Formats: sequence, C-alpha cells, structure tokens
Amino acid sequence: MSLEPNKLPDDAESLRQIISTQQHEIDHLKEMVRLLQNEIFGRRSESLSSIHPNQLPLFGSDTPVEPIQEDEKIVVPEHTRKKRGRKPLPEDLPRVDVVHDLPEEEKRCACGAELSRIGEEVCEKLDYIPAKVRVIRHIRPKYACKHCEGVEDDGPTVKIAPPPVQLIPKSNATEGLLAHIAVSKFADALPLYRQQKIFDRLGVELSRSTLANWMIQAAARCGPLIDLMAQEIRGGPMINIDESPLQVLNEPGRSNTAKSYMWVFYGGPLDAPVVLYRYHPTRSGEIALKIVDGYRGYIQSDGYIGYDHLSEKPDITLLGCMVHARRKFMAVVKVRKKKRGNKAATKGLADEALVFFKELYHIEKYARQNELTIEQTKDLRQEKSKPILDRFKAWLDTYHSQVPPKSLIGKAIQYTLNQWERLVVYIEAGFLKPDNNVAENAIRPFVLGRKNWLFAGGPNGADASATFFSLIETAKANCLEPYAYLRYLFENIPLAQNESDFLALLPNRIDKAMLSASAKGVVD
Repeated sequence: MSLEPNKLPDDAESLRQIISTQQHEIDHLKEMVRLLQNEIFGRRSESLSSIHPNQLPLFGSDTPVEPIQEDEKIVVPEHTRKKRGRKPLPEDLPRVDVVHDLPEEEKRCACGAELSRIGEEVCEKLDYIPAKVRVIRHIRPKYACKHCEGVEDDGPTVKIAPPPVQLIPKSNATEGLLAHIAVSKFADALPLYRQQKIFDRLGVELSRSTLANWMIQAAARCGPLIDLMAQEIRGGPMINIDESPLQVLNEPGRSNTAKSYMWVFYGGPLDAPVVLYRYHPTRSGEIALKIVDGYRGYIQSDGYIGYDHLSEKPDITLLGCMVHARRKFMAVVKVRKKKRGNKAATKGLADEALVFFKELYHIEKYARQNELTIEQTKDLRQEKSKPILDRFKAWLDTYHSQVPPKSLIGKAIQYTLNQWERLVVYIEAGFLKPDNNVAENAIRPFVLGRKNWLFAGGPNGADASATFFSLIETAKANCLEPYAYLRYLFENIPLAQNESDFLALLPNRIDKAMLSASAKGVVD
C-alpha cells in the first residue's frame, strides 16, 4: 500500500493504523523471501530435534487449551542388533576359484617330513565383466523337391519354417536388448543419447531415433496390459494419487514450453499392488475421474483442488495427507531458523503443532514394528490416535483467529483446518495410511529420470514413458527384477491370444517360478 505524503491523515490514530498495516505487509514479504531462500538454498530434511511437549504458546490466549500431555509410553520389544561389517556376497553369484599354493619345495618341514594340509583361508572379492553385445543368427533352412520341382501338388514349391515371433516385427533388436534399453532409461534414468554413446563404445552404431522408435513400438504392444492394470487399480480398497509436471514437445496446439503432467495411481490388491502412470496435457483432474470411473473405496491425495470433484462420487471417500499438513508447519520452523541464524530460536506455535504429528507417527511406527494386523491397527488408532487428533483440532480452532491469516503459521493452520475432515479418515480402517507417501515415492523415479532426459519428444514418447514406468515400478513393488520381468514379458506378449493370457503377464500376477526359470535359461 502506497500513500502520497499530502494525502496522509492528520490524526495520530489513523497514522498508527497505516503504519501497523504496512508493517504487517513488510513482515509478510520478508517471511516469503526467507521461505524462498530456504527452498532454494536450505536443507531438504524435515527432521527436528526433540521438542518439549509443554512449550508455552507464542501468542497469549484467553481461552484455556488443554496442554499437550505425554501419552503412556509404548514399550517396544527388545531386539538384537546385527553385527556390523561387510555383508557377504550373494550365494547365487558364480564363483571362480583362484588357488594361491606354496611351491612344492616349501611343502616340506625342516625335519624332512611332508607338510599336511590342515585347512584353507578363503577371501572373496567381487569382480565385474563388462557388458558384451552379440548377434543372434536365426537360420531357417529352405526345402524343395529336385525330382518334380513342386509340380505334383498345389503346395508351395519351396518350404521353410515360419519366422520366430517378435515383439517388433522386422526389427533387428532382440527382446533382451529392448528390455535392457527400457530398464536403463526408466529404471536407471539413463537417457537414450547416453545409451547411444555406450553402444558406440561397444562397436555398435544405433541412432537415438532408432532407440526411441523401438521404445514407442514396444510400449504400444504392451497397451493391453496397461488397460488391465487400470482395472486392477479399481479392484482394490484404496487408491493413492499424485502428479508431477512434464515438458512434452510437439504437442498439437501447444507451445513447447507448455507444462504437461504425469499422473501416478497406486492401488489394487493390498498384497499385489499396481502402480499406474498416465500422461495428460493438463492438471485438470479429468484423468483422475476417468481412471476411477466406477470405483468404490478410498482415494488419498494432497490438497490440490482438482481432486475435489472426486468427493462428488457417492461411493468414494477422500483422504488427506498428514505429511502435506506437517510441511506447512515445518516451513514456519525453517523460516524462523533462517531469520535468527544458528542461534537457538524461541519455539512457538509451529513447534507445538509438530509435536502432535510426532505423537501420531509414533503410534504408526509402533504398529509397523510389531506387525499388527489390519484390525489391530484400527483398534490401536481408535484408542491412541483419536484422542490426539481431538486435542489437535481443539488447538487449531483456538489459534486460528489469533494469528495473522497471511502469515505462514496462519496459512498452515488454515490449510490443516480445510483438510481436517479428510485428514482424520485414516483411523477408520487399518489398511489406510495417514499420508500419501506411497504415491509420492512412486512418482519419485519419474522425477529422477526427468532431471536427466528433461522432456519427452512428443505425446507418443510421453505415453511410452508412462507405460514403461507403470510396468517397471509395479514389478519393483511386487519384488520382481525389472530386466528379468521385461524380457519375459517381451518374449511372451506376441504369444498372448486372449485376456487371460495378458492377465497372466501382469507384474502383480505373473508366476514368479516361471520368471525364475526363464531367467535361469537366459544365463545358462
């Protein structure tokens, strides 16, 4: 707010109000600057040192608020620590024995007797054999009759065995090579131009456009699996959703600098989860509505307004994310430390709020460590978490009107109150989670890859990326080795004839015994 000197009021009270208003605006702007500096230069860690639970509030209050009480301590059973030291090398790795023996003349004692072998000392060292490329020659003998030259019947003059089925017809890439390229890019974040240089060092010339076309064609063959994975997502009791920006070139009707999005959906059976990625040009929530069409159950997300339309579905219950609410208060603590330097800062409302979160997650940690069942987890939350949530809600209501609404602490309290009805849903069932971390962890491999390959060349490339991220991350979620799974998948997709064949190839349904046998055959 700017005022011309000749238009300032004459009375002192009006001047004090103007100065007070401007000071609030200055404080708010300074707070925003410190927050931005922390986002750019500050630590990413959200951990805190221990906070005293009965820290006095920063702002006075006429309304008494129940102090944060120390809950009854939960005793964690004793456990034994693992011995520190180098981990043994995997037993399934092949071994090559190199014997370092004494010369024959040193195998005799000074008394003249021959030394007896009483044991051995073994030291195992890990070796690496650089990757090799080879050419698989498919030879199909031709047959013809030299006596009649094929004129005795109406069949073909020359007979030859049918060509082997291929994932990409008429391509000179094997399924193993395609799986390696896909895993290198989408699991190991190695862009195609770097892979091109690696192949050059191995003596094979493969252009980046060739590699990209192979990935797009291979992803297209996996389309039926992606549709079935969407069905699997809707078949579970809970879906976690998140999204992240993506730059896609050559989008029809859009500039190359326009922002698109990669959506991720985590759901399906609790013991066989599915991670589904979808590319979409916008963040409108249209893709979320399409994926969950006909779904009945819980959906968890952050507080983005695009998910509000899901609450209009009568069979869907929305969950909020405790981590997102906690980050709002954590930002206040970080900005305060940035303002006061390394000196010990006086603790305030944000620290009190973080104690509530700490108590809630202590209960979740206890349930995980003791491997409680779904019903036991629900009972524990009703007994322990619900009273903490009730006290937290009373605390929020008390201080909501006592802090500047535009301040960071004011925004943190307002955000938490706006999301409250969704934040407390998780105590209804033991399989629910207080936060959306599974979706955020699922989107992280995509974010890591995006830092390396920066953008997708077009919508087809973005769709192919979504397909491979879906297959690889679902394989990892079900404890499958990505390369072994993709190789087996590429070898068997051309043989699939119906829906049951494709279902058997899904990473959360595949027979692991068959996968292991296939991998052993490749090694042998």
